[in-house]
Amino acid sequence: MKRVLVFDSGVGGLSVFDAVAASGHALELDYAADNAWLPYGLKSDAELRARVPALLQRLVDQWAPDAVVVACNTASTIALDAVRERLAIPVVGVVPPIKPAAALTRTGVIGLLATPATVRRAYTSDLIAQFAADKRVVRFGSAALVEAAERKLRGEPFDPAALAEAMEGLFGAPGGAEIDVIALACTHFPLLAPELAQAAPRPVVWLDSGEAIARRVANVLIAAPGNARIGRAGFTDARGARELYLAFRTRGFASFAEIGAAPGFEAAAIVGGVTP
Repeated sequence: MKRVLVFDSGVGGLSVFDAVAASGHALELDYAADNAWLPYGLKSDAELRARVPALLQRLVDQWAPDAVVVACNTASTIALDAVRERLAIPVVGVVPPIKPAAALTRTGVIGLLATPATVRRAYTSDLIAQFAADKRVVRFGSAALVEAAERKLRGEPFDPAALAEAMEGLFGAPGGAEIDVIALACTHFPLLAPELAQAAPRPVVWLDSGEAIARRVANVLIAAPGNARIGRAGFTDARGARELYLAFRTRGFASFAEIGAAPGFEAAAIVGGVTP
């Protein structure tokens, strides 16, 4: 059975993990969250290009996956090339779903909901120029929605103002009244799909990259049909992640690890398990 490591700064990668787990392929799935550095959108490009490849290299050395999924839009847009140069195994990144959004829109106006870092990246502008040059793309960046998703998975209430702000930033912008498709370009955001749909002033199509990534992983590894097996989950701040363990347990995780500080990033099993 091929092993896949799904990596994110926090819990957003669980939306991608869920898609891979449900893809009908026999894969063993591990998860690693660099939650000590959450949110990545507030870190500099140079910091992420230095940290992410080094952290993933050490995890690959210790956990021996057959492929890595960088399930974070910010990390993918900034450090994916550096990660691929560092690792000798396949690396699958996250691409904002602009191409399928452009194919689906009937009004010619697309909403792009991402973190502030992803919204302003030249990488994102290049994707729009390549796949949606004849469309109008209304962009809005929200760091508050990342925090809202994290709080939701911790079972804590979150400020609904984050949802209202995002909806106003999209539908209230010039051309926003014609949006009929919204591309979710942060893996945290699908975890808020019901809340986003409810907060929207009218029904639209919501797109994320989860299923496309799952298909890519299966193709890259030539994965056999079957059921996924859940491996371990590791955190760079295990104490700070304690309130998230329930979200991982409900997905089948029973083994947890704490990932040490740079430069060693030594992953040590949390003996005796964890309690939420």
